[in-house]
Amino acid sequence: MSTSLVVFDIAGTTVKDKGNVAASFISAFVKQGFEIPAAEVNKVMGYRKKEAIRMLLDRFYPDIQNKDGLIEPIHESFEEIMLGFYMADKDLEPLPHAEEVFRWLHSKDIRVALNTGFTKVITEGILYRLDWKDNAMIDGVICSDEVPEGRPAPYMIQELMHRFNVADAADVVKVGDTEVDILEGRNALCGQVISVTTGAYSREQLLSYQPDTVIDDLADLMRLI
Repeated sequence: MSTSLVVFDIAGTTVKDKGNVAASFISAFVKQGFEIPAAEVNKVMGYRKKEAIRMLLDRFYPDIQNKDGLIEPIHESFEEIMLGFYMADKDLEPLPHAEEVFRWLHSKDIRVALNTGFTKVITEGILYRLDWKDNAMIDGVICSDEVPEGRPAPYMIQELMHRFNVADAADVVKVGDTEVDILEGRNALCGQVISVTTGAYSREQLLSYQPDTVIDDLADLMRLI
């Protein structure tokens, strides 16, 4: 296969995540009087965050009426906590070899894009802190609130393909660290779906969802693409 575009997830895939996303999610629920087990929060990492909130409420608080009225305040709390973290964390940094891989892909005339279950406001904060905003290393970024549905729907990848005039999804590689990244890549008919063990899921968990390849380091992409 030829590769024209590689679409990377952000937290846990290209940006170091020390569990802060899950912790912020749990704190947002606690602010509204709900407790959610950390292991269950990890299972919904990668989803559009409002959808992840609904999934967790349905799973742990099925009898609550008017869940729609709870989703927005929980999500607002999550965004506030996450923004505060990303703007203040001194340890916020790319994962090892991420920027090296971006440069290598460009040397091969391959576009580099980021997609995420975060909203645009959080994503902009991350890009600003990492100096990835308007940076030549990143060709495009798309967030879950910019398309009709987030992962596992293929819309984010399809929109990136449209932006870069990539006609065949077989020329696209999807890289992520969660189950829903794999499902998104499959639903978009990507030529390769590659999982990394640097985020929320272990190698064994990722293998159970049958990506094409599981890697432990982004540098391994340079032998796969």
